[in-house]
Amino acid sequence: MQFESPIVRRVSRQIMVGNVPVGGGAPISVQSMTNTETCDVAATVDQIQRLEQAGADIVRVSVPSMDAAEAFGEIKKQVSVPLVADIHFDYRIALRVADLGVDCLRINPGNIGREKRIRAVVDKARDLNIPIRIGVNAGSLEKDLQKKYGEPTPDALVESALRHVDILDSLNFHDFKVSVKASDIFMATAAYRKLATQIEQPLHLGITEAGGLRSGTVKSAIGLGALLLDGIGDTLRVSLAADPVEEVKVGWDLLKSLRLRTKGINFIACPSCSRQNFDVVKTMNELESRLEDITTPLDVAVIGCIVNGPGEAKEADIGLAGGTPSHAIYVDGQPDRKFKNDNLVEDLEQLIREKAAAKAAQEASIIAKETTE
Repeated sequence: MQFESPIVRRVSRQIMVGNVPVGGGAPISVQSMTNTETCDVAATVDQIQRLEQAGADIVRVSVPSMDAAEAFGEIKKQVSVPLVADIHFDYRIALRVADLGVDCLRINPGNIGREKRIRAVVDKARDLNIPIRIGVNAGSLEKDLQKKYGEPTPDALVESALRHVDILDSLNFHDFKVSVKASDIFMATAAYRKLATQIEQPLHLGITEAGGLRSGTVKSAIGLGALLLDGIGDTLRVSLAADPVEEVKVGWDLLKSLRLRTKGINFIACPSCSRQNFDVVKTMNELESRLEDITTPLDVAVIGCIVNGPGEAKEADIGLAGGTPSHAIYVDGQPDRKFKNDNLVEDLEQLIREKAAAKAAQEASIIAKETTE
């Protein structure tokens, strides 16, 4: 059963990244970043579309050159998800992608150059209603801050961020979000907690360079989970040395686990033991693979025996409790039917799809009724 999250979120200013609200109580958006060559338009469009299909609300694209800026313009025409252009050093690239329809500029005002260049970018962003993300990273702190602190620290990250914030404030520009990323969990979480008390803008969460799929997922879950539990964070990216689609999946799993957003199936599954009456691990692997396309929120319990099976099944939209000679199936908490091991996965898939379709139709009917009233 779906319950509301007990998390009380930090109050922040809201900005719009394309049609996606960020901050101000809006749902926490999930982001990822392409790792294709931006000038390879076809490959980048294909990856963005896969990211969107996986559930990405916003996608960031690196734009390191003017050629990449022109390619970005072609990419933008072919996708519907909001795009953030990641730009460093050359203010002219920022101006160009702004004219080509970018939804957000990821820059650090301090490395754009002289005040005249910063003002040009900010004025363009203001004129076209384009928000900015200030992105501070422990690996690229300003040299004077490295000298002052001796090494990256939470205070150094926050001081760097506030420098950039002050630049935008001095230009009377307030539609921005900020990130203070580090690969060290303690550094990142301390920096975000400190910054959260000093600005009103939304915060983009990330544990940067977290690692490979398994280790990076664990590190991100600890760091981002701790911040989200504190109510900190308005948008997030899980940084993995893996297919960026995996970043989106992990991001959604984080939010679903904390009841901050719902999408697709929330599986409750036992780790299995010698009491199991069917192969739980194999069944779960197949179900997760087959049902990735379902976006309707459902709780599905897959439990191998009768110790916890009936209890978990009664709390789920659909529950399977392993038994002998057949397994008990619960729907909306009530015993409904029996399944045998033969065709167990196929039978479960069909039942789950039927339930998801019925729930989606019911929700659509409610929305339609509210719209007409």
